[in-house]
Amino acid sequence: MATLLYRLGRFSYRRRGRIVALWLLVLALLGGAAAAFSGPSTDKFTMPGTESQRALDSLAKEFPQASGATGTIVIAAPQGRKLTPDAVAPVVQEATRVPGVLAAMDPFRTGSVSQDGRHALVQVQFDRAAQEITDAQRTAYERVGSSAQGLRVEHGGEIMGGQVEVGSSEVIGVAVAAVVLVITFGSLVAAGMTLLNALIGVGAGMAGLFALSGVVELTSTAPVLALMLGLAVGIDYSLFITSRYRQFLAEGLDAPEAAGRATGTAGSAVVFAGATVVIALAGLSVVGIPFLTVMGLAAAGTVAVAVLVALTLLPAVLSFCGRRILPRKQRDGAAAGPAPEGFGFRWGRIVTRLRVPILLAGILALGAIALPVTDMRLALPDAGTAAEGSPAREAYDLTSEGFGEGFNGRLIAVVSGQDAQATGAAAKQAAALIQGTEGVLAVAPPQTNQQGTTALLTVIPKAGPTDAATEDAVHAIRAKVEGVQGADVALTGATALGIDVSQKLADALPVYLLLVVGLSILLLMLVFRSLLVPIKAALGFLLTIGATFGITVAIFQQGHLAGLVGLDTPGPLVSFLPILLIGILFGLAMDYEVFLVSRMREDFVHGDPPRQATINGMGHNARVVTAAALIMTAVFGGFVFMHDPIIKSIGFALAIGVVIDAFVVRMALVPAVMSLLGRAAWWLPRPLDRALPDLDIEGERLQRQLTHRERERETVGV
Repeated sequence: MATLLYRLGRFSYRRRGRIVALWLLVLALLGGAAAAFSGPSTDKFTMPGTESQRALDSLAKEFPQASGATGTIVIAAPQGRKLTPDAVAPVVQEATRVPGVLAAMDPFRTGSVSQDGRHALVQVQFDRAAQEITDAQRTAYERVGSSAQGLRVEHGGEIMGGQVEVGSSEVIGVAVAAVVLVITFGSLVAAGMTLLNALIGVGAGMAGLFALSGVVELTSTAPVLALMLGLAVGIDYSLFITSRYRQFLAEGLDAPEAAGRATGTAGSAVVFAGATVVIALAGLSVVGIPFLTVMGLAAAGTVAVAVLVALTLLPAVLSFCGRRILPRKQRDGAAAGPAPEGFGFRWGRIVTRLRVPILLAGILALGAIALPVTDMRLALPDAGTAAEGSPAREAYDLTSEGFGEGFNGRLIAVVSGQDAQATGAAAKQAAALIQGTEGVLAVAPPQTNQQGTTALLTVIPKAGPTDAATEDAVHAIRAKVEGVQGADVALTGATALGIDVSQKLADALPVYLLLVVGLSILLLMLVFRSLLVPIKAALGFLLTIGATFGITVAIFQQGHLAGLVGLDTPGPLVSFLPILLIGILFGLAMDYEVFLVSRMREDFVHGDPPRQATINGMGHNARVVTAAALIMTAVFGGFVFMHDPIIKSIGFALAIGVVIDAFVVRMALVPAVMSLLGRAAWWLPRPLDRALPDLDIEGERLQRQLTHRERERETVGV
């Protein structure tokens, strides 16, 4: 591996013009394809194999006029006054004229008026799904009631589900990354080149993703996640190879040779670090949830592009920079030779000397931080946790004020029979059973399709959409209607869908962990030719993920210090956050593991004793890993400023997870464990040693080849 990448690095360095031109051409072609073929993103969640999805599919087939998106217009009279039919009628009529609206229900006919007569709900039925609603239709819907005098009119429902937009908050992360690079390298050229290289990579990855969006349905969060990871790993991978290149230059090697060796050694670590991230992200497909599969594959694609850019475009760009990549005082070559020992070496010696106290303190601290995990609750987000002042949140709060939170979490029982008589009887029986269920406030009269074979029962729970009491009510309803004769009864709705998502994710999580962790451990065994190092890496990750979940639950669910992240209303974590976070953080954690331990392995193979190899690994790479972690934290942290609560929670969890993993687990616990294990850290059973191919990530064979070549040159010179 190291020899192949060494040749690739030298080739890219010497053929810089062709390589840069090739990547610019690829970027242009992908950009053109994105402009020509990109399609709209969606917020649709499909859950194949679940009761909720079965009910939705049945509606689409048997009752299409009731399967489209719905909207709820909330009307409120001033304090102390009541609504009248004459005051509400113009709003209802205006709603019926919105393009794509099949019907708007008069609240005085449907009984959707509050007991005090001050609030009313106008139910609006569209002819197509929410993701198919155009911006023009949504704008027209939001204007309904704008001319109503003396009334407050708010607009909610599925129709108000907006797309997640990538805005200026991400620029903050890039700006912080630029500052960190300048401080790390001491050179504007090195910092600018590294950042530009990463931006080209993420640009190509994102363009390719949008080019595919015309044929692959992307959720609105998939491009944001891909951008988030593409930026973070793109900068980090370029940083790692550039740092090794500068080190070789400082030791006196000529530029092409330094580029080749940096790509061969640090590039090997980048390949396997990237591979762990790709495995973790692509492994999300085993969950069997389409939107999660798309999110994982989209992010994995941008990471793969980042690796390719770091291995090919970066050496070419380094060729244009020359010795300007070095700090000004080193460019004349007078400072050639090994760099003086810095803080990393001193820290490595401290950790190896105080390894037992550091291990105990780190494990106990992370364990304490993880305690809030025991209170973690999961659900799909609803308008109740949307940003204060947003239209969806205003409608949610006004509905809760007039009718109670349960009206924001309506459930739908779909009754499907062979004929109208059987369906009608089953619907009446189901309604009686549901009405008597604890946690249910009301059941509306059934609505049937033209054939009478499918009936809808609207169920109003007493509690809010994500309340634990509503979840209990859903389970109780499903248990009761199982015995209904003559028809199939399936419960759906946002809350029911969220429960099904959580259950499916819980069932898939053990399989996912086994697949991702197992494959990654095998990959790390190939990299380090060790049994204990991969196991130690996985155990360290468990500490990281536990502490990350603990802090995230404390802030986003329990509300502690929520104002610091701009969270208006705490609530359950989004259902797919745990499995998504595990996949991404595992890959990133293995990045730092590979970066640090590969240098330890490299020095050990080249003859250093285990303790000194551990210190060397920390000394040479602590500065780089620190910079990489700060950059990743800044990039992820930039997404905390977005209004969307899903992206906010993902960005925060990833940022805090990187901090914990890089600075506590990898920079403190890993060297402490490595010094405790000593030579045993590199033990590999002989059967495994013979079975596993030697990929030479540490460049041992490359070093022998280069040494042999230098001796031949010296002999010829003599």
